[in-house]
Amino acid sequence: MPKKSARKSAKTTASPLLFADTQKSADQLYIGGFGVPDAFLSFSKGRKWYAVLNQLEYARALKESKFDVVLPLEIYLEMAREQFQRAKVGYAEVVFVIAKEFEIAAFKVPSDFPSGLAFKLLELGLEINVVDGSLFPKRETKTDQELAFIEEGNRCSAAGIRAAEKALRRSVVKKGKLYLDGKLLSSERLRSLIEIACLEAGSISSDTIAAGGDQACDPHCVGTGPLRANELIIVDVFPRVSKTGYHGDMTRTFLKGKASDAQKGIVEAVFEAQQSAIGRVKTGVNGKTVHGHVVETFAKLGFETRRGQSGAEGFIHGTGHGLGLEVHEAPRVSIVSQKLKRNAVITVEPGLYYPGIGGCRIEDVVAVKDEGPELLSSYHYRWQLR
Repeated sequence: MPKKSARKSAKTTASPLLFADTQKSADQLYIGGFGVPDAFLSFSKGRKWYAVLNQLEYARALKESKFDVVLPLEIYLEMAREQFQRAKVGYAEVVFVIAKEFEIAAFKVPSDFPSGLAFKLLELGLEINVVDGSLFPKRETKTDQELAFIEEGNRCSAAGIRAAEKALRRSVVKKGKLYLDGKLLSSERLRSLIEIACLEAGSISSDTIAAGGDQACDPHCVGTGPLRANELIIVDVFPRVSKTGYHGDMTRTFLKGKASDAQKGIVEAVFEAQQSAIGRVKTGVNGKTVHGHVVETFAKLGFETRRGQSGAEGFIHGTGHGLGLEVHEAPRVSIVSQKLKRNAVITVEPGLYYPGIGGCRIEDVVAVKDEGPELLSSYHYRWQLR
């Protein structure tokens, strides 16, 4: 029986190893190209990627996946039983057999690799090296096909936002609250309308934000309870396209009724900062510089960011993030210094949040190009609804 070892060898070439389902692991979906709801093993040796799948998924993987080789799990479980001379074996023993058969001296795994499995592999004497971040740094830059997939995701986002706008326009005001077709229009109801529209467009939208009033001053608050007239309502829709797994991400802010001067000032400032920031996106530009420009724009317009015991108000988050198989991925457009690469895809989403006045965020998605930004999202910016 192999003894516990945590060997470290700087000269050893480690083979990538994944154990995850494609819902949770963008890396697994990226390399395999097809959806599997249960965790499975995949690894590479040389230039080939292998998947180890049970008989439920084996035949489909042969037809649908991008893996170079698909191996039957049942055979490797039997090999593991013979190797370890016991009936009860699991994925750790299967990886041990694979390492022996394919002459793999060490594996590299992502930081979210299951710790239980990692400890078992170490106990079996295998060398495991943890990679900081994704196993596939090239995911940061997209192919033309991926750009099209993300653009499709944003068409789904637009479908959700359109459904929200339609509902808000059709709503009527009774005692300060919004009603649609005789029933109270709540954040929950508006969110359902958004998510149904996304589903009909071919995507699944989860954790959709439809938050009004002071709730919208917490940027990730999804919103609860009645929506009211004369309050800013943030609608943030980031669906995952069912066919491809790629996301869209778009935000618009609406107000049903009459806006105050303070509310108008917030929206106008956010729009100015967002459009100006988009115009600065270009290959080689530092995301920190784009973010800094947004901060300067708000300061110039008189909008301060303050932090107190009850929280922060003003511009309280980064300007944007990468988008693809994950809603939040590399690169970041924030206080972190990170140069933007050609064909990276980022959101540009400044916002201002002042309890008592309301919150506003406007978000679009752009591809980074040598000549400047290429918009991958499209929806109008008319926000006052009568």
